[in-house]
Amino acid sequence: MMKTTPFRLDTEFVTGVVAGRVGLISLTRPKALNALDLGMVDSITQCLQAWRDDGTVLAVVIRGSDKNGPFGHFCAGGDIRFFHQAALANDTALEEFFTNEYALNHLIHTYPKPYIALMDGVVMGGGMGIAQGASLRVVTPHSKLAMPETNIGLFPDVGGGFFLSRAPGRIGEYLGLTGEMIQAGDAIAAGLADVCVDRGHLAILWQELQDTPFESSAAVERWVQGKASPAPLPETFKDRSAIDAVFGLDSVASMEAALAEMDTPWAAHTLKVLQSRSPLMLHVVLEQIRKARTMTLAEDLRMERDMVYQCFNWRSGTESETVEGIRALAVDKDHQPKWNPPLISGVTPDMVAQFFKSPWAPDMHPLAHLS
Repeated sequence: MMKTTPFRLDTEFVTGVVAGRVGLISLTRPKALNALDLGMVDSITQCLQAWRDDGTVLAVVIRGSDKNGPFGHFCAGGDIRFFHQAALANDTALEEFFTNEYALNHLIHTYPKPYIALMDGVVMGGGMGIAQGASLRVVTPHSKLAMPETNIGLFPDVGGGFFLSRAPGRIGEYLGLTGEMIQAGDAIAAGLADVCVDRGHLAILWQELQDTPFESSAAVERWVQGKASPAPLPETFKDRSAIDAVFGLDSVASMEAALAEMDTPWAAHTLKVLQSRSPLMLHVVLEQIRKARTMTLAEDLRMERDMVYQCFNWRSGTESETVEGIRALAVDKDHQPKWNPPLISGVTPDMVAQFFKSPWAPDMHPLAHLS
């Protein structure tokens, strides 16, 4: 029988190659911290679909890069400058990006072979989306994880409702509303990572993955787990009882009031952070995470696809909360977004409800095929 050559891919920002019995994906857009564009999303999808049905491939491993070469950073999220430009130009590629990205997130969560994410450095937003569905999520002492979308008038998408809502206690609400960054020990404590590996061992691990004659998919995963080292102690969740008490309240306004009454450095800092975020999206995210607790992954991704449509279309152009948030952070960089409404107290239930209206009939939904 003629031996076929495994699928490989080599584009400007993504390479995919089979070495030994492992599919290896590298993100190579370091100037943008490997921020995902449509081509990158589609390239990762192509690799996973090809290797899913290739019996010679036992597992898939994905890494990022920085200006010095492989590793250093994983992925900072979606390309928000593209979001801004596309929204103002009514570019249909924006809708295509989110549909394809969320379908990729679902593919990763449901992948039948081990999919191992080496989450070194920055792992935020869309980077969390291509990591949280991994069967093994590897962090390093240099990992920096966050879902910071409320800072740009967006919400923690890419399945964020699903994986944040399943964090212990009210950690999901806390991370989703504040967008606070966490490191390796906190990520493991929150159920957002599995093992820690020293950054200096990643290059050796990557090479040995290619050289080791693995006999099964499970053997690949066990081998990587065997490289784990103790993670740094959690730092962010030292105030865990306060997090659960405040972020378990029934409304953002109640959280704001509770923090204002507490006389602790954590409360003062957290109140300042909340009051800098989009008031509208704080309310939307609280509703998203609590709805997602009883949803399947596919249901959550369909809900998020509806939500992101509303982010750019309920108020279009420069009136979009998301367009304004990106402008302030990444375009004009004045860090002075003009949120609408400007205060937490100004958000009404009708405003929040708008984000959970689907513009599509169920059978016409762009993610109707997810199960």
